[in-house]
Amino acid sequence: MKKLNIFGTLAVLASSLTAQQQVPGYPISPVPFTAVKVGDGFWGQRLQASREVTIPLAFSKCEETGRYTNFTHAHMHLQDPTQEFPDKAWTFTFDDTDPYKTIEGASYLLQTYPKALYKGRPLVQYLDSVIAVIGSAQEPDGYLFTPLTKAPSKPHDWAGHKRWEKVEELSHEFYNLGHMLEGAVAHYQATGKRNFLDIAIRYADCVCREVGLGEGQVDRVPGHQIAEMGLVKLYLATGNSKYLEQAKYFLDRRGKTTRKDAYSQAHKPVIEQDEAVGHAVRAGYMYAGMADVAAITGDSAYLSAIDKIWDNIVSKKYYITGGIGARHAGEAFGDNYELPNADAYCETCAAIANVYVNHRLFLLHGETKYYDVVERTLYNALIAGVSLEGDAFFYPNPLASASDMNYARKAWFGCACCPSNISRFIPSLPGYVYAVKDQNIYVNLFMPNKATLNVGGKRVEIEQQTGYPYDGTININIGKSHAKEFALKVRIPGWTQGKPVPSDLYAYVGKAKPAATYVTINGKEVTCNEYVTEDGYLTLNRKWKKGDVVQVKFDMPVQMVAANPAVKDDRGMVSVERGPLVYCAEWPDNKADVRTYLLNPNASFTAETSTLSTEAGNNYGIVQVSTTDVQTLSYDKEHNLTVKKGKLTLIPYYAWDHRGQNGGMEVWIPVDVQAASATPRLSKSLGDNGFFNR
Repeated sequence: MKKLNIFGTLAVLASSLTAQQQVPGYPISPVPFTAVKVGDGFWGQRLQASREVTIPLAFSKCEETGRYTNFTHAHMHLQDPTQEFPDKAWTFTFDDTDPYKTIEGASYLLQTYPKALYKGRPLVQYLDSVIAVIGSAQEPDGYLFTPLTKAPSKPHDWAGHKRWEKVEELSHEFYNLGHMLEGAVAHYQATGKRNFLDIAIRYADCVCREVGLGEGQVDRVPGHQIAEMGLVKLYLATGNSKYLEQAKYFLDRRGKTTRKDAYSQAHKPVIEQDEAVGHAVRAGYMYAGMADVAAITGDSAYLSAIDKIWDNIVSKKYYITGGIGARHAGEAFGDNYELPNADAYCETCAAIANVYVNHRLFLLHGETKYYDVVERTLYNALIAGVSLEGDAFFYPNPLASASDMNYARKAWFGCACCPSNISRFIPSLPGYVYAVKDQNIYVNLFMPNKATLNVGGKRVEIEQQTGYPYDGTININIGKSHAKEFALKVRIPGWTQGKPVPSDLYAYVGKAKPAATYVTINGKEVTCNEYVTEDGYLTLNRKWKKGDVVQVKFDMPVQMVAANPAVKDDRGMVSVERGPLVYCAEWPDNKADVRTYLLNPNASFTAETSTLSTEAGNNYGIVQVSTTDVQTLSYDKEHNLTVKKGKLTLIPYYAWDHRGQNGGMEVWIPVDVQAASATPRLSKSLGDNGFFNR
């Protein structure tokens, strides 16, 4: 078997397929994260925190909370069926995925840092020991689901008493399979070892044998999607078409089995769906799986459905922070334009799923609008889910927090899907920077890095130097190149074009105007608009030579944003952003509760470099913005309304909740007196993590 870097391409290995089996993949190929070395700066700090703190923390929590013990108990039952180990009350049927996801993140880490350590021991050896524990719980025919195996007569309430009995409800057997496949393929890519891959293949084979429309099979679809994505990755890694067929079966049968509700996106067949509904994470994973299958099979009905759903999200169900999922009940999308702030769910896992979907749609369509969504979600909703130190996490990500709410990041959750998901996502981020198609190089994200690309079979070296997202100047240096000519396609963000999102859901207001973009090649200015193509990219096609430098400079004015009037929760208010960053007002910087502020709709802001000092004693450079064009409302002792001039200071949304829990936070600031209040906001606590029902 030949190894394929999944993040590098979705083209199937020709050597592993017959002529009849060869199929197309995505038109555009992402550059694998292993080919991109991110330097110091905004994302360099995040990657370092992931490597040094987040992934080790996740492994330690798997050890402390019995994640590994579940596999050991399953093994003990297999050795002696008289021994059973019923689940504790606080466990979940998807706890097995936390080791799988952390192995995936650690595997990405190994591909960049092959000598990485964990507790003074080579990380690769530690992974082998964990994989051995996982494999010991596998039943002889490949089935691997500890909640049922370790206590078959007293299984978890969600698991059922036999295989697949509750897989469309809450057993999560297929969900566990999906994360196992993603982790196993990543581990195989990183190490070349088959130990985890073979375990995953045996479980996938078990599912393929027992689930389907054939004689003796059960007709079931995943209650919680992700198996579709994992099966496609396994297909690409092995060339075995049965895994692709199983992924397509799971999608094609949705809405046709016993489960037919909108919560799990089973209310109608997937190709008939045109609105994002139900559990936001399940939905995002399903849409990503549909994109994968559509790319490989060429199924236009899948693609048409995804395009409609995407338009529904960005036009009616997308938070200004890039989050999705409005409701705590069911961790779900709300109705069109239902976007509450203090009660927003915006689960971190949903933000990650949203990146997966939009990245895939870019690979299919090649338009900048999909990366506008990726960028907004990355810089706001997604990284807000993990602290700057990398050791504490949000599950929901509200856009407002009251002074009595005491909502804060936590080191772990009983339902730990978000911490382990962050552990697997952040190390893969360098794979989202570039993409290639024929003689075109797409520059989609801006961060200091050095990369080696394959352009039309020729090696091209490229380097970025930038202080983005706080500085809008990006220098793109061309290194050694064996390609005689190629097009450098630099994404021009929508926020520079007067469009915060690719729809009418949000719009810039007041003094806002499109931010100017300046471009030079080797110091010679070029007219930007002349080179912007229909796909939204600045497309510079020429014979490049080593030492050529393209400088792109985006002006970064502070801009106010208003929501579509149909979003009732944002009426009379604005949010504030600079570049790709959404800002918020937090209690340490403002003397009064932010809901008592009334901002001038024509306010002028200043931006200045500052330092955010965390409770942990660490300092992080940020750019904060402020204005004095604001008043504060309050009541005096006689309960008369008083109005005073004030100052409003805002920090990036991702940086909130690092300085204690003594006050509130707001993303949306009143500009209409009807939206303001002289009484501080009060709100009930969300509890541990807002978890309702995965």
